[in-house]
Amino acid sequence: MTQPLLGADGEPVGLRARKKMKTRQAIQEQALRLFRELGYGGTTVAQIAEAAEVSPSTFFRYFPTKEDVVLFDPLDPMIVESFRRQPAGLSPLQALRRTFHETFGAMTAEQGTEQLERGRLIFAVPELQAGWAADLVRTSRVMVGMFAERVGRTPDDPDLTVFTGAVLGAIMAATIPVLESLDVDFVAAVDRALDFLETGLAI
Repeated sequence: MTQPLLGADGEPVGLRARKKMKTRQAIQEQALRLFRELGYGGTTVAQIAEAAEVSPSTFFRYFPTKEDVVLFDPLDPMIVESFRRQPAGLSPLQALRRTFHETFGAMTAEQGTEQLERGRLIFAVPELQAGWAADLVRTSRVMVGMFAERVGRTPDDPDLTVFTGAVLGAIMAATIPVLESLDVDFVAAVDRALDFLETGLAI
């Protein structure tokens, strides 16, 4: 039986929402292409809208700013869905490790390239760095909710908040070398980081 596509809140995504998601991803795809060809600063919202065959007003319905078209991560709902499908007997870290393997293992080479381009843009452009830092708060809340559901605690549990922060820190530490080199495997790097976290950060 095919699993329904879920949103970041875990609710099934309907036909209308799926169409919106496809439009959002198409806009981002064209934006990344233009950023690659013209540079981030040299690309306007009007150019992105024209390339994606939508009006500028439609662009702004999906992305309030040009920065948002880069910060939007299409993998978020897939990660939430995959994590919730993992066997109940797995610990949060074990379930997260399997989630990364499933999600990134199912990506095409083109999707992988787009994710890499997004990451490099975020780390290279100051205004994107600021937006990414703010977006970490949202990501943290989503992860706290995922972990809370798995271990039977409430999202306001302070220990769970600290645990989530440690996991995010480990993933960020694994991400930076990937953005600096094409030879680093992201999933393998995350595996190592989570394994180090799971063993108690002993050095």
